[in-house]
Amino acid sequence: MPETALIVVDMLNAYDHEDADALKRSVREVLPTIADLVERAEGHDDVDLVYVNDVYGHWNAGRAELVERVLASPARDLVEPIVPPEDAIFVVKARHSIFYQTPVEYMLRQEGVSKVVLVGQVTEQCILYSALDAYIRHIEVAVPRDAVAHIHEDLAEAALRMMEINMRADVVSAAECLR
Repeated sequence: MPETALIVVDMLNAYDHEDADALKRSVREVLPTIADLVERAEGHDDVDLVYVNDVYGHWNAGRAELVERVLASPARDLVEPIVPPEDAIFVVKARHSIFYQTPVEYMLRQEGVSKVVLVGQVTEQCILYSALDAYIRHIEVAVPRDAVAHIHEDLAEAALRMMEINMRADVVSAAECLR
């Protein structure tokens, strides 16, 4: 059973929202690192690869529908490198935390996962809230600072610091994850 899950948060995104320009700039910087971590996770038998993604109000959407929608968007280049492989676990969410009204906690317990590595977007929102929810569930958290995208750099730095201090998260580089 894997002890670690690499969780890719909200990377299937059409970037058609108010803060998209700032977010896209940050995503372009971290995308190669996220893609590398996904590839490394696929090569580890002891790491679960999990995608948790917002459905953006498309309530009947699943993996196939979300992938099709975002690959048809002008931001296709920000999605192609990290399209979820068929064997990746895929969970949809409607709010900020990957745990809120999703089966993520149950799935992690069933898989024997005691540590999550959170990558994706947005550092100061979904990554922060997911790290807090993991912490209160006694799940270890690692956040590679070079594999999370932000809208507001100052808030992202504050969020990473909060995760490190208040949630005892390992805020590390991607090179230190999934060895």
